[in-house]
Amino acid sequence: IAGIINGTTNFILSEMRDKGLDFDVVLKEAQRLGYAEADPTFDIEGVDAAHKAAIMSAIAFGIPVQFDKAYVEGITHLAATDIRYAEQLGYRIKLLGITRRREGKGVELRVHPTLVPARRLIANVEGAMNAVVVNGDAVGTTLYYGKGAGSEPTASAVIADLVDVTRLATSDPQHRVPHLAFQPGQMRDVSVLPMEDVVTGYYLRLRVADQAGVLARVATILADAGISIDALLQREADEVGGEGSTQTDLIILTHDAREGAMNAALAELQGLPSVLAPIVRIRKEELA
Repeated sequence: IAGIINGTTNFILSEMRDKGLDFDVVLKEAQRLGYAEADPTFDIEGVDAAHKAAIMSAIAFGIPVQFDKAYVEGITHLAATDIRYAEQLGYRIKLLGITRRREGKGVELRVHPTLVPARRLIANVEGAMNAVVVNGDAVGTTLYYGKGAGSEPTASAVIADLVDVTRLATSDPQHRVPHLAFQPGQMRDVSVLPMEDVVTGYYLRLRVADQAGVLARVATILADAGISIDALLQREADEVGGEGSTQTDLIILTHDAREGAMNAALAELQGLPSVLAPIVRIRKEELA
């Protein structure tokens, strides 16, 4: 399951992409329109999406709700620059809640900004809309789409929950559909994978000195960590820092790699004298 499950953050990311605006500017507009609350922390830091992802994982896989084990990363650090580079590479950035069963290993449970190919339906879900992609062993891939923010959609969801609670209270206890689709005694003891064991692709942006040998050194460090490069985009120094600049951006897309291996590689890359700023890392999912 992979979902855009927070309308506020999707509105912000859509506006940043369409208008080239920075995060802080779009957040104020979202608050003015009523999509973001006065204190938007739960939305922009991914907490709200993680709550929903934890519930979806329980429904999908028959496991207890385990929000405390979810990996949660919000959108506050995203820059318009990365959204633009992602577009040039054929991707869009969405805040996704993702849960995936990996046979014999456990269940992934994570929320973070994600590069999604622009041709995917979920990549074209804009504004305050929500969408959830479900890939099942028999049904294949399905997508569920609808409003995810605003006073009336929220009120509709709350009333629907109240109706469900009332129906449960008046139905035969032996024939009730459990809240999470599984009876408590049928819950499975399946562990949530630590983030270090998750396997996914990556977008990396490195601000580096514009000098010979930098790319070769970066590629060697990634190769030594078992990480292969899928695509590469290098900007002209003048384009990044103006005429006479001695810095440039190096943008790398990788094939799937284990998060722990990427963490080690990034620590080594960050230590290079030629890397001049904190490295930007955004995960990438192709999605079926």
